[in-house]
Amino acid sequence: MTPESILELLKQVHYPGFSRDIVSFGLVKHVEFQDGIATVNISIQTNDPSVPEQIFNNCHAVLDPLPEIMHAKIELDVQAPAAQAGASGAPAEKNTLPGVKHVIAIASGKGGVGKSTVSSNLAVALAAAGHKVGLCDCDLYGPSISHMFGSKERPLATEDNEIIPIPAHGVKLMSMGFLLEEASPVIVRGPLATRYTQQFLQNVAWGELDYLILDLPPGTGDIQLTIVQTITLTGAIIVTTPQEVALIDARKAISMFDKVNVPILGLVENMAWFECDHGTRYPIFGDGGGAKEAEKLKIPLLGQIPINIPTRQQGDAGKPVALTEPATNPASAAFADLATALIETSQQT
Repeated sequence: MTPESILELLKQVHYPGFSRDIVSFGLVKHVEFQDGIATVNISIQTNDPSVPEQIFNNCHAVLDPLPEIMHAKIELDVQAPAAQAGASGAPAEKNTLPGVKHVIAIASGKGGVGKSTVSSNLAVALAAAGHKVGLCDCDLYGPSISHMFGSKERPLATEDNEIIPIPAHGVKLMSMGFLLEEASPVIVRGPLATRYTQQFLQNVAWGELDYLILDLPPGTGDIQLTIVQTITLTGAIIVTTPQEVALIDARKAISMFDKVNVPILGLVENMAWFECDHGTRYPIFGDGGGAKEAEKLKIPLLGQIPINIPTRQQGDAGKPVALTEPATNPASAAFADLATALIETSQQT
């Protein structure tokens, strides 16, 4: 048994709520092994007392059963995060984006809940309300924003090697979809995905924006973690459908942002109902699950978005439904109301 082998074993211990382990996270500062005693020094920045407790217990669960280790001494240095500290105690510096007033993450705990549809239409609705808006597609493996905005342009760069975002429908856009052919897959591992994400956030000439909307990938993985470590977020909006299977994962997303001290601005219930031509509403995915969950968690319900054919048709055609006059389409009206709710909420943060 050596300090190196102990460090390798500690890679089994994940930071609570994340897929990443405490070693790659940089939390293990020192390891010693002498006379059967393993000493592990771990430094954590968090306000959540359950985090160091879980890490302490999980380290013992990994090391205690080994016959070579007579005693495992886990020493924790727990500090409150500084105002601009990196997420979850990771040694990363967060920055504000020059000229950007509000950075809003649109997240979900799972795929298939219409997060990109909400992101794109919210961005358009904010622009229609007179705001300067940017939209960054942070889903590297399944970028869809370029298609939903009907653009196949390739971005150029400034003299300072900053990427110039693509303008469409009054919104500045950046997506991996602009850099690849439509059928080309993105095959990158974690570290490279982290680098791409940081470049999309920090090396894009966003200019003056009232709102930068971040369309996050599904889940609670490395890209989400990179974002909260890299820049200061105004807050996060969680998208779910009314059904319980979606709400289960929405709770995980909310828990993740809580652990990294990102405010939850509210919940959006997408695909809340389908309204037929006769005016009857059918709750295809359940009735009011998002509203009940928001009340239970004591967070705002920012909007309930109906599912209808024009939303799908116009998304496929590259013209988000929020471009439609709200009076003529209930989904467009719902996105306009969502934009209004976000404006009011963000002004209070």
